[in-house]
Amino acid sequence: MAAASISMLSNGDLTCSVKSHGTGRYASVYSEVQNSRLDHPLPLPCVLGTPFKVLDGPASSAAGHPEEIAKLFPCLYGQPSVSLVPDDSGDVAMNQSLKIGVVLSGGQAPGGHNVISGIFDYLQTHCKGSTVYGFRGGPAGIMKGKYVVLTPEFIYPYRNQGGFDMICSGRDKIETPEQFKQAEETVKKLDLDGLVVIGGDDSNTNACLLAENFRSKNMKTRVIGCPKTIDGDLKSKEVPVSFGFDTACKIYAEMIGNVMIDARSTGKYYHFVRLMGRSASHITLECALQTHPNITLIGEEVFAKKLTLKNVADYIADVVCKRAESGYNYGVILIPEGLIDFIPEVQQLIAELNEILAHDVVDEAGVWKKKLTPQCIELFDLLPLAIQEQLLLERDPHGNVQVAKIETEKMLIQMVETELDQRKQKGAYSAQFKGQSHFFGYEGRCGLPSNFDSTYCYALGYGAGALLQSGKTGLISSVGNLAAPVEEWTVGGTALTALMDVERRHGKFKPVIKKAMVELEGAPFKKFASNREEWALNNRYINPGPIQFVGPVANKVNHTLLLELGVDA
Repeated sequence: MAAASISMLSNGDLTCSVKSHGTGRYASVYSEVQNSRLDHPLPLPCVLGTPFKVLDGPASSAAGHPEEIAKLFPCLYGQPSVSLVPDDSGDVAMNQSLKIGVVLSGGQAPGGHNVISGIFDYLQTHCKGSTVYGFRGGPAGIMKGKYVVLTPEFIYPYRNQGGFDMICSGRDKIETPEQFKQAEETVKKLDLDGLVVIGGDDSNTNACLLAENFRSKNMKTRVIGCPKTIDGDLKSKEVPVSFGFDTACKIYAEMIGNVMIDARSTGKYYHFVRLMGRSASHITLECALQTHPNITLIGEEVFAKKLTLKNVADYIADVVCKRAESGYNYGVILIPEGLIDFIPEVQQLIAELNEILAHDVVDEAGVWKKKLTPQCIELFDLLPLAIQEQLLLERDPHGNVQVAKIETEKMLIQMVETELDQRKQKGAYSAQFKGQSHFFGYEGRCGLPSNFDSTYCYALGYGAGALLQSGKTGLISSVGNLAAPVEEWTVGGTALTALMDVERRHGKFKPVIKKAMVELEGAPFKKFASNREEWALNNRYINPGPIQFVGPVANKVNHTLLLELGVDA
């Protein structure tokens, strides 16, 4: 059991000490802002405050290769997504005591603590006598049986706070027969009625595999997912946004705005800012809409236009030259961290490297290199040595190249410098180019969640509790109609198999939730594209400043979500 003590210091700051399983774990002294967020009110969609029933939709399919997904998930495939609707008859049995486990999986995202708070509060209100177990350290906590019983005193200091430190997270996956057996033993030991997996696309794929496994063995433990990732690439028509995206983009936008003021003040630097977003450019696009940089590279557009590395460098150099003609020898350029993986020629190189490194190790003799196709060998040899080494780094747990460690912004600075030097020799450029590199990454993952993320996460958790009480499994908690007031938000659950496709990883095809990419015909990209030429040649910089929790813009939702919902941002 866990014990928590909360005390006020003389300066009004809150100190929270938490001890669990005999190991001391102490939260930092809270600032006045953190303290004020603890009791920030969280409104709920009206449907969660009244008796409701669960309404099944039509049978679902899959995002791709439905025949393969059907084979992999015979117990779950085709089940309908559901919605919660008011119902005075009260189909859902109230005050039914449940035992529920919660786990945080993957990288942190602002708002995760509020998902847990929402689950806990739903059960406290609607399922008196329920017990909530928090598995420590991510999925490994399930396999190893490491958990803490959550209580009101334990949860309170984490309400509306950033990070995942309430129970901590991890990137382990439950994949092998032995790991599934360990998970089965844990949920049987705790007699769990349900498990909520709070994570991204890979984590929710794992949640679906667990749900399938438990159902195939007629176990009573049901599994519900919650959509988490600051990258914004876990979404669909029914799951409009992943939590953490709103907060992270606002944090990055503040830093970009600061860099813009620096650029304008010194008048001599081009700031190349690489932003999180391994597989999609949603963060980069949203930050561009919030701050109006001179150049924004969108990976999906680069891929669609089949641009080469030289094409990209030439485009940047063109803008630099045009701005120099107006006396502007400075600027700000946004780059998604996964850009290099969107360039077709580099994408082919990475695909071949992934296949080779799945079976071989990099040796000094270079035997592995001979397995590349001739065009990939030529490209590899053209890359700077530092980039070559970064491309050969150990893959992540999913077999992906670790793009966060590839310093694309530094590579582009070198390439643009080379191109501008050549133009100088031809008399096409006479100014001085100085590049400054930045990578804004983990800084955005654990900030205090915005009002939107705080409320959205609480509703997701509350909805997850309702789905479990209703006997559902293999769904991801979904909250919609997000452009409306919170009271009008809709709540339901989307079939996880409906979001899935198959993907090649570690040399094998595996099921995975299909990533949502930036749509070049979508409203957010179209708005950006209609303004980028103006932003490129003129200084239309916006510095949005830090996240506001009170005041006229405190409840403003990010541009991407509003534009996708048909609201002009």
